[in-house]
Amino acid sequence: MRLTRTLWPLAAGLALTAATTMTSIATTASPGNAAPGSEGCCDIVVTDQARDQILVLDAGKQDWDAEHGSRAVKWAWQPTLDEGFDGLVDNWGLPDEAKLRHFQGRRYLLTTDSYGLAAMVPYPSGNGSYWAADVGRGANAHSMEVLPDGNVAVAASTGAWVRVYTASQGARSTTYTQFDFPGAHGVVWDADRELLWAVGDYEVVGLTVGGPPAEPTLTATTRYELPTPWGHDLQPVPGDDNRLWVSSGSHVYQLDVRTGVFHDDYPGAETIDSYGVKSVTTNPATGQVLTAAPEEGTGCSWCTATVRMHQPTESRTLPDSQIYKARWWVDPARS
Repeated sequence: MRLTRTLWPLAAGLALTAATTMTSIATTASPGNAAPGSEGCCDIVVTDQARDQILVLDAGKQDWDAEHGSRAVKWAWQPTLDEGFDGLVDNWGLPDEAKLRHFQGRRYLLTTDSYGLAAMVPYPSGNGSYWAADVGRGANAHSMEVLPDGNVAVAASTGAWVRVYTASQGARSTTYTQFDFPGAHGVVWDADRELLWAVGDYEVVGLTVGGPPAEPTLTATTRYELPTPWGHDLQPVPGDDNRLWVSSGSHVYQLDVRTGVFHDDYPGAETIDSYGVKSVTTNPATGQVLTAAPEEGTGCSWCTATVRMHQPTESRTLPDSQIYKARWWVDPARS
């Protein structure tokens, strides 16, 4: 169901037409109220499928409704022709991933959309892209990761694959190598082991990325069967380089990648370990865990309007939204 909702000003619009507002926010910024473009402890990124936007919000604000003057929305983005996405705008309509990553000294939004767009977008400018491509409207792209050599990995659930695209060879390169993987939903780079971890319907795999950047290869070297099916999210656990968050259709685990043990006795499991969690991340500054899971009342069976924090327990609601994933807006490699 689609309702009419007010769109938030896009990144370029915020910079060009709301300078006074943004200056005011920056002037009053603190670690709990970070300025736009910063990596504060209290910024949350969401994929809002009601507005088809990526939003960065201030978790330090209790009220996420701008009509009440909260100014919680600090940054908004979606691909447009003006931002250099000619030929790719139609591949946007159900955003399902948003991550912050660093590459070559710059910050980037990594985002995918079920309509086929995968893109690595400069943050906070929001203009253009390091790389962007249509990876297939029917493939249902669900997540992506940037690799040390400048290539990018993309996971697609319906397509049942993990691909490495040769982004290092050009901003619109569509050359790729593919690893067939049913239900591929999440990918994350493990710098310590130089492995690309991926989660699918029934297992987590560790993939070795070989070959030169122009001709990459993917080889499975580690496989761990999921305790419960329908793997969904895969994220680092800050402070423990041996563990990854893994969500399935019915549980949330911490996987010890050395042993293959899926732990369900981690701190906060009594509230974190729940059904249908689409995303799970930890704030490295505070240890607070953020999750998003479908809830009734949004008109979208896989969405929520409320994101939930654990340890301590809190929640934030974005009115009239359809949030698929919510993450702390931090790069785990920099935590």
